[in-house]
Amino acid sequence: MLIISFNVCTKNSTNYSSISNNIYAPINSSYSSILQLTIQNPRFASDPTSSPLIIITPQHESQIPPLIHCAQETKLQIRTRSGGHDFEGLSYRAQLPFVIIDLINLSDTTVDVDRKTAWVGVGATIGSLYYTIAERSPILGFPAGLCPTVGLGGYISGGGYGTMMRKYGLAADNVIDAKIVDAKGRILDRKSMGEDLFWAIRGGGGGSFCVILAWKVQLVDVPKKVTVFRVSRTLEQNATQIIHRWQYTAPKLNKDLFIGIQLSRTNTTQSSYNVTIIASFFSLFLGGVDRLLPLMQESFPELGLVREDCTEVSWIQSILFIASFPIETSFA
Repeated sequence: MLIISFNVCTKNSTNYSSISNNIYAPINSSYSSILQLTIQNPRFASDPTSSPLIIITPQHESQIPPLIHCAQETKLQIRTRSGGHDFEGLSYRAQLPFVIIDLINLSDTTVDVDRKTAWVGVGATIGSLYYTIAERSPILGFPAGLCPTVGLGGYISGGGYGTMMRKYGLAADNVIDAKIVDAKGRILDRKSMGEDLFWAIRGGGGGSFCVILAWKVQLVDVPKKVTVFRVSRTLEQNATQIIHRWQYTAPKLNKDLFIGIQLSRTNTTQSSYNVTIIASFFSLFLGGVDRLLPLMQESFPELGLVREDCTEVSWIQSILFIASFPIETSFA
């Protein structure tokens, strides 16, 4: 009954003809594939108890206000999904009957090199934004996440940390404008929404307050060559002591230097009982190796970094390295 009521409401809207082919109910053959497109937690993918009644994939921002109106009229909750992965399932699960507004089609990105800004639709991923920036300039970047498949809608609205945050802050700190649809169906920018709401959507979760359509972000300067490294140490190689030292050293490092740690378990022999922990220290340094090595020797000598551990690459190649892709990966 709720599906019928929602469909009747949308059919009476002025934009129905333009969006009718982008509305999917469980009876549609494409419903399951669209629902599961960005679900990366198998537990949620196989749980039918909290599936949406309808999925809508708008092609244009003007199609969204009628959807908000119809959801209110039929007392359906709205979940917004913007591309990328969501391990918690907050963008495609709910306890009450709901619809998904999937914004994956709103992914256009426009870079203004002269003003060092970019408008990016929330359906874009971090990786696609990085790539578009690098296409336009080798000395501009954006301080966002380590994983290129993360969608920008939820990522920035949750704050957004990454390898350049020590120098440039969170992704949300570098948002200078936004386009949203509020609960009344109004399309607003920073000026018309007001500073309180603009503050709230940059860290408070955009889906809590509105449907975010696009972000305008401030790009940052990056060197033509940056330095990356990944150094692994096992428990037998004093990994525990090095991690302990890292906890005290990392906050005091040069702002151009980020060092993170990934912990994993591995067998030291074919026997499953001989297990050790590997601490993998990975890093981005906004500069060359000749400047990095003295900094490491002064601030974090316990890691034992040597020149052979380091590679000078472009900023876009550093994204591949941090995400564990080969830096020679082609974007063609």
